[in-house]
Amino acid sequence: QVQLVESGGGLVQAGGSLRLSCAASGRTFSSYDMGWFRQAPGKEREFVAAFDWSSGKSYDADSVKGRFTVSRDNSKNTEYLQMNSLKPEDTAVYYCAAGLRYSDLDRRSDRFYHYWGQGTQVTVFS
Repeated sequence: QVQLVESGGGLVQAGGSLRLSCAASGRTFSSYDMGWFRQAPGKEREFVAAFDWSSGKSYDADSVKGRFTVSRDNSKNTEYLQMNSLKPEDTAVYYCAAGLRYSDLDRRSDRFYHYWGQGTQVTVFS
């Protein structure tokens, strides 16, 4: 079992930045890769970003490319989503999720992930 706790959400003006954290506890952190999803009011949950730490490949939704970056601190069992140049359309509840690193499933699909955090609200105002 893996427990995920997100933090770092909040209210920010357009053009600003936030860094979300996803702290993991439970099973071996290094066995899992994280992904980030978001869900805006009235919309379906959508993939945001993920990083394959075994291959070094980054996965980013077109809407966040060049603005959002994933990083990881293994000593803290924490993965981060750095969000820059935020836009009002980035407003959503953001979720991190964990899936087994060597799964063949697509990291952009929620099927890759077994565990989910509770979400953190990000609100961007213009």
